[in-house]
Amino acid sequence: MIESLFWISIAAILYTYAGYPILVWLLSRLRAHEVLRADITPRVSIVIACHNEQDNIERRIRNLIGCDYPAELMEIVIVSDGSTDFTAEVARRYATNHVNLLAYESQRGKATALNVGVEIASGEIIIFADARQSFEPAAIKQLVANFADPIVGAVSGELLLDGGGSSSVGEGVGLYWKYEKWIRKSESRAGSTIGATGAIYAIRRALWRPLPATTILDDVYTPMGIAIEGHRVVFEEKARAHDITTDSARREFARKVRTLTGNYQLCQLMPRLLVPNNLLLFQFYSHKLMRLVSPIFFLLLFASNLIIAASSSVAVQLFYQAAFGAQLIFYVGVLAGGYLLKRNRKVRLLNFAYVFSLMNAAALVGLIYFVRGKRNIWARGE
Repeated sequence: MIESLFWISIAAILYTYAGYPILVWLLSRLRAHEVLRADITPRVSIVIACHNEQDNIERRIRNLIGCDYPAELMEIVIVSDGSTDFTAEVARRYATNHVNLLAYESQRGKATALNVGVEIASGEIIIFADARQSFEPAAIKQLVANFADPIVGAVSGELLLDGGGSSSVGEGVGLYWKYEKWIRKSESRAGSTIGATGAIYAIRRALWRPLPATTILDDVYTPMGIAIEGHRVVFEEKARAHDITTDSARREFARKVRTLTGNYQLCQLMPRLLVPNNLLLFQFYSHKLMRLVSPIFFLLLFASNLIIAASSSVAVQLFYQAAFGAQLIFYVGVLAGGYLLKRNRKVRLLNFAYVFSLMNAAALVGLIYFVRGKRNIWARGE
């Protein structure tokens, strides 16, 4: 029984972080689905829900106005959700026929703010963005080009993390993000990617469904709903947004906890996701749910390995002792990575081991938050 638990844990971990990525990559090569792209210019509405973003909102508006898209076919909808600073006052300076501002005093949460923003938007295509990031000039054109294909219902752009090499945490997060984008590209070529990048994604207005007020991950809930209805959700790497990677382990941990809590919540809001009876749901199961339970398998692997190594015959012990030794080396590396992080010293392998473990720990904390009903209604710049 204990040995079975050991091998099941190894299999689950390997499948989650290597098996599924390789499988979906092979699938994308064997049955690639090309997207019909064209230089189209439908009317677009860019919806930004924000809270206390006075330091970013003006720069953000200027960035969007400067994008290479016909001004008469683009509107910017800003919803200030109970901001207590000068977010609304700064945005109001730009209020024109192309910049609409709605500000209300009581904070209702990001999901409600997005619902309000889409309700007043007039575009055929809705683009979701955040206050902190910036779009490259061609980003909007690159996004909407994919909607020339009638089966495409949503398009995710690419978020580039600038300054990833300036800190130990940033470097580790940057490597992990590159790995994640590689998976998303493969999923997109095979059919649909799971979720979207919250900083830059677009949907057909006709496919919008209002978000439940407590929704944490609108950028997964909305694309998954669209994909379940039979439309494709694709990844467009030429539609780029930029952000500055975090240099704080605590901030990155809090962001990841919120994201993973949101994944638990998705299973509550959309219970059919728990039954992988088609390719899309199999992808969700493999990409999202297996990430949630992988820290449990790491704990089971460590505990079962310790028990077997201590109680088996000498011949069997040698293998399991070696395996246990390898785990100890890994976790010592994690501790060393954390130690070096505090001194902002870079050892790439140790930095990545630390960030990888940090994200797995966040999954456990996310589960606790979800069970306790703890929700963060706002996440700045995600």
